[in-house]
Amino acid sequence: MVGNMDDSKSQSQNYYDVVIAGAGMVGASIGCALGQAGLRVALIDPVPPIPYSSTSAPSLRVSALSPATIHFLETLSTQDHISAWDHIKAMRLCPYRRMAVWECLYEPFSRNKPLSSRFNQTLFDCSEVETTELGFIVENQITQQALHLILGSLTNVELIFSQPVAIKREGDQVGVELESGNATIYGRLLVGADGANSFVRQSCHMRMVSEGYEQQALVATVEISTGPLDITWQAFTATGPLALLPLPSCDGKNYASLVWYDLPENICRLMSLPETEFISEVRRHFPQEELPEIEALVERGSFPLTRRQTSSYIKERVVLVGDAAHTINPLAGQGVNLGFQDAAVLSQLLVSAHKSQQDIGNLSLLSRYEQQRRPENIRMQRVMDLFYHLFSNEHLPLKVVRNLGLAFAGNFAYGRRKVMRYAMGLDSTHLKSVHR
Repeated sequence: MVGNMDDSKSQSQNYYDVVIAGAGMVGASIGCALGQAGLRVALIDPVPPIPYSSTSAPSLRVSALSPATIHFLETLSTQDHISAWDHIKAMRLCPYRRMAVWECLYEPFSRNKPLSSRFNQTLFDCSEVETTELGFIVENQITQQALHLILGSLTNVELIFSQPVAIKREGDQVGVELESGNATIYGRLLVGADGANSFVRQSCHMRMVSEGYEQQALVATVEISTGPLDITWQAFTATGPLALLPLPSCDGKNYASLVWYDLPENICRLMSLPETEFISEVRRHFPQEELPEIEALVERGSFPLTRRQTSSYIKERVVLVGDAAHTINPLAGQGVNLGFQDAAVLSQLLVSAHKSQQDIGNLSLLSRYEQQRRPENIRMQRVMDLFYHLFSNEHLPLKVVRNLGLAFAGNFAYGRRKVMRYAMGLDSTHLKSVHR
């Protein structure tokens, strides 16, 4: 049994129970969970979060937070019981209650005139699973800001804005050398929550297998004529899906997020178009009967799609979470929810070990986290890959089968409910509240 840094050495300002590299959404959530349970925590990040402005248009990077993720955010709170989710609600969010999915088919002998019929559409509605919404669209910087408000209220949590430059071991401690002032901080456990290009993963020689998809994604925030919307939709095409996500209204204007998956050369062309030409392209390709009138382009960006999975999430006194451990195709917006599930499971194990005076960096303890999370993440990765390959194939028999499948799903209530409950995390056994 190992105590949690109760010797004179551990009282030094450079020694902590846990050091977390990365104070983004996932890393900050772990810091909140451990900090409110009494562990001494340091979070390292090169830059502070972007301040929230109620009058600015929604930022480009948003996530669809599932009910399971929201439940976890509700457990992270200050001493006066203001949760991270309370802070998010006090800023802004947009609920979505329905989700429509179909394949965009064209009239015979034409590649420019879509069929008006929606025989192959599946509509998911929150009323079928007896919830008031399927989830919420929230800007990433707002979720991060809410978590940092919790972190700022915890006296045993320290935020250090600096770049890590080296990782070293010293007995039962792991040290992180910082760029600023050549300082080194130590912990019994190092959590790598520092994203897909994780410094922790690379420095600890934890092997990652990655494979790029043929598609890239363009994301655009647009101002629309009506809103706020309460539905997301996704239309599959031969070169990738087209999607619309509702965004919150602010400062008297309505917004939506467009997501356009396509071949890299097409994405590059779309990124280079002037605003008026870009909007014309959106109107030409996106289903007009589903799309509100676009009044302006606020912001756009693009990124490659890459599948990543580390061979192991753990080493002695080191553990990876979120994008540092795995990334998936963002087709269904599940990436950030998987990261929060990692955070919830790891936090529960560490808090329990701390209360029973166990060594929180012990490999056998960390292996329990990996055993719970890695199979779940691989399963979701395979499901997203299946959808990607299924709908990126123009082979006629497969095309017929998948559209019959969409039509069948649209009329098969039991199957729709099972899919919704799985995607929303309502059947997860891992996301219980973090014990304080």
